[in-house]
Amino acid sequence: MTSCRVMAVVLAGGQGKRLLPLTMGRAKPNVPFGGMFRLIDFVLSNLTNAGYLKIVVLTQYQSNSLDRYIARGWQLSSQVGHYIAPVPAQQQFGPQWFSGSADALFQNLHLLRDDPPEHVLVFGADHVYRMDPAQMLAQHLESGADVTVAAIRQPRALAHQFGVIECAPGGRRIARFVEKPGDPAGLPDSPEEIRASMGNYVFRTQALIDAVEEDAMDVSSRHDIGADIIPMLVREGRADVYDFARNHVHGVSPRERGYWRDVGTLDAYYEAHMDLIGPDPAFTLHNAHWPIRTFHDLLAPVTFGRERPGRAVDSLLSPGVAVAAEADIERSVLSPQVTLGARAQVADSILMENVRVGRDAIVRRAIVDRDAIIPDGARIGLDPELDRELYTVTEKGIVVVGSEGARRCETRIETAGGLPTGSRH
Repeated sequence: MTSCRVMAVVLAGGQGKRLLPLTMGRAKPNVPFGGMFRLIDFVLSNLTNAGYLKIVVLTQYQSNSLDRYIARGWQLSSQVGHYIAPVPAQQQFGPQWFSGSADALFQNLHLLRDDPPEHVLVFGADHVYRMDPAQMLAQHLESGADVTVAAIRQPRALAHQFGVIECAPGGRRIARFVEKPGDPAGLPDSPEEIRASMGNYVFRTQALIDAVEEDAMDVSSRHDIGADIIPMLVREGRADVYDFARNHVHGVSPRERGYWRDVGTLDAYYEAHMDLIGPDPAFTLHNAHWPIRTFHDLLAPVTFGRERPGRAVDSLLSPGVAVAAEADIERSVLSPQVTLGARAQVADSILMENVRVGRDAIVRRAIVDRDAIIPDGARIGLDPELDRELYTVTEKGIVVVGSEGARRCETRIETAGGLPTGSRH
């Protein structure tokens, strides 16, 4: 790590509408991931593993749950000037919330002025990846740019989801930055790919302050970093790109290198979980050299019934999971304290904390939110028409079950007079 003064700002105030119902009662960065983790654990682990120990987390929607989580699990030693400090929206300039990511920075410029750093890392809070930010900072310092934008190649068909970067020929200087274009040109060496912003930036501090102050005075601005701040600095010729494919983290396999997932939709969230499992996963949560840290209560080990024990294949099981006789788990992620009743079947699914799956129940291609109780004999993921009647179903057919949906399922079974008929397979 370089010796210059650096502060990290994590943007964690997004509403996460596309992840509903998972964000109904929690901040998007506080959504569980991979059984034991939260989305925000990935950015905080990347920053702290790299030695950046002055971190401000800007929160807004459903901030109470995220603030509590950071306070319980991410405390650093303030005696030596280290901290991870959640800062909820405080309406500094009147009775309005943050109107965008640039406005969030503008309303918190006092944090940069109280103990001025030379450079500011501004990172998103809801992506799944491993990255050493020190390597990006080193390029930024060498280049003398006002801002460096981390980028990754993505299919051109997904350009509408990202800020798209076009570079000057043969260099790293950004010539054009367009937020979520409809039909951008492909890369010269790969016409069906674009260079997408990862939402991670390194700013020279004074350049950031000047830019957000100018943006705050512009009544036509959306006050967004990607839509307004980066294009402003691009026009001034002081913006560079950092190729994430060049980032090297010790202990990362060749298959995992360059892995990055934006889990902004339910389908992307589900697919990112499926990347964790199987004999050769695209992303692994195990890396002693660059651990993903988290916080959880102490729990007992996973338990299987002694007689006719259940079975788990290509799955991740967290502490506190209890599997009853003949229950079957395939290609699934089970969070702490999940309980499966006798002969229950769970396949290609994500079960969050404290879910109860009743005896003879079947759960397939589903996301089941915490505390949901799947009644005995329930059938989830087998009948698309019934699933849409009771639950949220994504464009790709993933069934999302919250507590309310589980109660509707239980009522329907009770009304039908017991366990549904039909084959268990």
